Amino acid sequence: MRKRLIAFVLALMMLVGVFTATASTVSAKKTFAHDYGVFLSLNSNKKTMRKLAGYKTIVIDVQNDFTKEDIRKLRKAGHKVYSYINVGAIENYRDYYNDFSDVMLDVYENWEDERWVDVSKEKWQNFIVNDLSERIKATGVDGFFVDNVDVYYMYKDAAFGPGIYDGLEIILKGLSKKGKVIINGGDTFVTEYYDRNGSLDGILDGVNQESVFTRIIDYDKNKFGKSDKDSEKYFTSYLKKVKKCKKKVYLLEYTKNKRLKKKIKNYCKKKGYKYYISGNLNLS
Repeated sequence: MRKRLIAFVLALMMLVGVFTATASTVSAKKTFAHDYGVFLSLNSNKKTMRKLAGYKTIVIDVQNDFTKEDIRKLRKAGHKVYSYINVGAIENYRDYYNDFSDVMLDVYENWEDERWVDVSKEKWQNFIVNDLSERIKATGVDGFFVDNVDVYYMYKDAAFGPGIYDGLEIILKGLSKKGKVIINGGDTFVTEYYDRNGSLDGILDGVNQESVFTRIIDYDKNKFGKSDKDSEKYFTSYLKKVKKCKKKVYLLEYTKNKRLKKKIKNYCKKKGYKYYISGNLNLS
């Protein structure tokens, strides 16, 4: 009788443990108020860590002094962490800026501190794939938020255009071997890659599209408006194709308009997309 009682108590304790663990898991999921957030201008500090706490999947720039310990804490708390990496342009505040003056192209319109880069050059490809991405990966992030693949759109008709496509393919395939890849923008290249290969496998796990329903009117004053119908139709159709390829879709919109925010939220909920709506271009 005593042995049966002990066995019963032990079984009950195990059930309570399972219930508690399950309840804790459910509770942990509820702690994230938002699915997705993009914060490229934030530096590593306590205030930043508190702000990130409410977002399940976060995009940061680990080059802004984020450490391996920062990323470990974020992932331990249940976050998916992606780091910004600029593969098609280079900002003049990067410590490696002066090393690549020989591969720089035109100044990036509306971003005067940035220049496009000739990604057809092996020097740049090697730097991104074998150096910069390795440093980022070493912090423990889940993957890369890859910016300025739109360099293909800008220069595809130039004499070195074919090399731009090939260079991007090399870079994206190299990054995909190191972690998850979300391409920010880059619809022209992504569409071209799909047309050539019938798949998006090997270069990306998802796309983040800016300004599907919104548009930027004034870059300096953070003034935004509603996207025109043709642009909205084009990008919603494009994202539908990406989803059909079984890739994730993220939207990054800029607006302070409540009615437009509601439209974006309802659309993404219906389509199963993640979204982040920002009131400033700095993404801080």
